[in-house]
Amino acid sequence: MKKISKTVLALSLTGIMTIGTLTTGTLPTSAVGNGPNYNGNESIQTSILTTYDELVDYLQKQEARQQAMELEVIGETVKGRDIYMAKYIKNEDNPTILFLTQQHGNEQLTTEGAMEFIKHLGTGKNQSVLAHVNILVIPMLNADGAMGDVNFSTDNYIADGDRHLTRANANNFDLNREHDKAVEAMQPEARALHTNVLEKYDIDYLIDLHHQGTQSERDGKLVSGSILHPTSPNVDPAVVEQSKQLGAVVFHEIESKGWGHLGKYRGGNTDNIGRNGIASRYDIATLLFEMRGMSDHTNPTAILGQKSNGYLIKQTVNTLDSTVQAIADGSINTVDTSFWDTLPFQNTRQGEESDE
Repeated sequence: MKKISKTVLALSLTGIMTIGTLTTGTLPTSAVGNGPNYNGNESIQTSILTTYDELVDYLQKQEARQQAMELEVIGETVKGRDIYMAKYIKNEDNPTILFLTQQHGNEQLTTEGAMEFIKHLGTGKNQSVLAHVNILVIPMLNADGAMGDVNFSTDNYIADGDRHLTRANANNFDLNREHDKAVEAMQPEARALHTNVLEKYDIDYLIDLHHQGTQSERDGKLVSGSILHPTSPNVDPAVVEQSKQLGAVVFHEIESKGWGHLGKYRGGNTDNIGRNGIASRYDIATLLFEMRGMSDHTNPTAILGQKSNGYLIKQTVNTLDSTVQAIADGSINTVDTSFWDTLPFQNTRQGEESDE
C-alpha cells in the first residue's frame, strides 16, 4: 500500500490547517520567517512530494470515507495515467467552482493543498457549505510532468530527490497554451479538461493554481503569490467583473493573514492561456493564482527550499476555503473589488519569472 506523502502527513499531524469551521488563523511567528521574505537555499527535495500513485490512493480512500464525494476519471495523460476529479455536487442548481492544479507538472504545492482541502471537506462541519455550492477539484492535470515521465531530457532540472518535475507534458507541450485550439487538436490532458469537465458541467467559477519564481516583489517586499483576472478582449465584461470578485475574496483573505503578500501578475492577453481562453469560451469567471516558488526548474531563482512548503500549502488551502465560503453564503456578489484599481503589478528582482 502506498503511503501518503510526508508533506501531507506532516501537515495533518501538526494541524496547521483547520478548515472544518471554514476559518484559518495566522501561522506561528516561526513560520513567518520561512514565508515570502525567506530566501532559503537548502536542498530542494522532490522525494517528499506526493507521487501520482500516492495521490490516487489518497483520493480513493477519501471517496470511501466521504458520502458527499464522488471520484471521476476525466481522461488520460499521454502516458496513460488516469486524470482524476473530486466532485461535490449536491444540487445542480447551486453555483459551481472548479479548482485546477498542476497544468504545469513542476508546480506541485498547490496539489498538496488541494489534497488537504479535499480531506477536510469530508468533515461534518462542512455540510452547510456543501449544501450551497458545488465543488470540483482536479488536483493533478499533468501527472506525467509531475512524475518526470516525459519524452525529453530532464538533465537540466536541478532539484534533488527521486524524480524531476517538468513544466511541460510528456510530449513537451505547455498545457496552459492549449486553450484556444479546437478540442480535437489539444493535447490529451487539455482535451480531457475541456471535453469532460468544461463542456460537461455548468461551471461558474474557476481558480487555476500555479507557481511562479521566487524573486517577485510588491512595494519592496517579496510576494507570497500573485493573481490576475482574464485580460483577453474576447471575454464578456460581466465575466471579467465576476472574476474580479473571485480575486477580491482571495486577496482580502490572504492579505489579512500577516504572512500573505500578493501582487498583480503580469500576464498575457491571448486566449491560449487558460485564464483567458476558458473565460471567453465558456463564460466562466476565472482567476489565476501564482504561488511563490516552484518544486523543480532549470532556473535556480524559480525554486524554493522545502522550509517554505508549509505556508505555501496553507495559502492554497486558505484560497480554496475562502472562495467556497463566499460563494456558499453569497458574499462574493457584494465583495469590494476596488483594490484591483490600485494593486501594483509585481516586479522581479532578478532572474526571469516563468510565464503562467
